Amino acid sequence: MRKITGSLLLALSSVFALSACSSTGDRSGYVVEDRTPEALYADARQAMELGNFTKASQVLEALDSRYPFGPHKTQVQLDLIYAYYKLDDSASALANVDRFIRLNPTHPDIDYVYYMRGLVNMQADSYLFHDMLGIDRTDRDPSNAVAAFRDFETLVKSYPNSRYAPDAQRRMIMLKNRLAEFSLKVAEYYVTMEAWVGAANRAQQVLETYPGTPATERALEIMITSYDELGQEAMRDHSVSVLKATFPDNRVASRY
Repeated sequence: MRKITGSLLLALSSVFALSACSSTGDRSGYVVEDRTPEALYADARQAMELGNFTKASQVLEALDSRYPFGPHKTQVQLDLIYAYYKLDDSASALANVDRFIRLNPTHPDIDYVYYMRGLVNMQADSYLFHDMLGIDRTDRDPSNAVAAFRDFETLVKSYPNSRYAPDAQRRMIMLKNRLAEFSLKVAEYYVTMEAWVGAANRAQQVLETYPGTPATERALEIMITSYDELGQEAMRDHSVSVLKATFPDNRVASRY
């Protein structure tokens, strides 16, 4: 296990403190003044430009509740989504995304809202401290990754000319690889348990659902081993031929 140095521990403690503030949405100690909607929105925008998303979210929340039909009502909702995203407040961000889509299904910026929902779900799937320490946690619950993939897929299919579509497509590739790795981890677990039917089926799922991902090579190896253990020679030989054709330098394939 990698040794954690004193400097890294100090850095982590600082990041943990910042994360705690953002994730809990601690907005105590600041009272939003009773001002016109124009003045409050100017305050919110200034706070966002300065990176003070805690203050910005509180002012925007006040605007949203005090002036629900004000001149900036839809922009306030859009800014709230972004502010919550920056605060890593996934629950609030997703709640506001869903509300916006429900109330403004034909809004000109609806593509941006779907894009933000994908970003929020993708953010909820990641874990900063595992990444910082180089810990592989591809075995964690993939539900947020699945949701993010669907959000980006909706954006790309429904709004192919959106300015956010190219980045959404890139993120879909990343998410596809992440989901393939999760299925591969499940297949590996079945191998350790010598549950060969489960291992073969899960590895087959990687090939069928996530073709072209880096996980497919190992999935084919698991299928070969599993079918060998099950005495399914025809299925084993077919998997060997696919592995040889796709990955000719593979060591497992060279044994057959």
